[in-house]
Amino acid sequence: MLSFIKCFQSPDSCCGLFLFTGLLKTEPVAEEGEDAVTMLSAPENLSEEEQEELRRELAKVEEEIQTLSQVLAAKERHLADIKRKLGISSLQEFKQNIAKGWQDVTATTAYRKTSETLTQAGQKASAAFSSVGSVITKKLEDVKNSPTFKSFEEKVENLKSKVGGTKPAGGDFGEVLNSTASATSAMSTETPLEPTEESP
Repeated sequence: MLSFIKCFQSPDSCCGLFLFTGLLKTEPVAEEGEDAVTMLSAPENLSEEEQEELRRELAKVEEEIQTLSQVLAAKERHLADIKRKLGISSLQEFKQNIAKGWQDVTATTAYRKTSETLTQAGQKASAAFSSVGSVITKKLEDVKNSPTFKSFEEKVENLKSKVGGTKPAGGDFGEVLNSTASATSAMSTETPLEPTEESP
């Protein structure tokens, strides 16, 4: 369990610092105006021998880091040289990285769930459109079978029989319209307009 001890501002900083204490270990509490960074970074009570041992270890770790940095730089130069010899360009590497990244994305659970959800949504939308299409088809069939439409169809057939001669009734509406249009165009071509002479 942690408890709030004190909040103070460092004299040369505008950031507040909150110190907490635990049940097993207590931290020293900074007094107002005391530099918290100095207090927190002060060396523990170490003997001269311990401090010297830590300094040697610090120097050794820093040297190892320097060596590893040099080895890494040499390996990167060698890698670039091999890629150049193989003809691998930055663009090819970029394409490979994109492909690998896409493969990693598609392997994630989130992608698979999203893909499945979108597939289901597409199937539902397709079913809905199919349903709407069948409803429209049924409505058009209802209109075609309605008394108003039948009356209109009869009138067109009567007109057709008057214009184009008699033909057995019962043809479908498309045939009636086509034959009516043909009869109308035939009538207009049979009676050509006679040219009139103009007197001067």
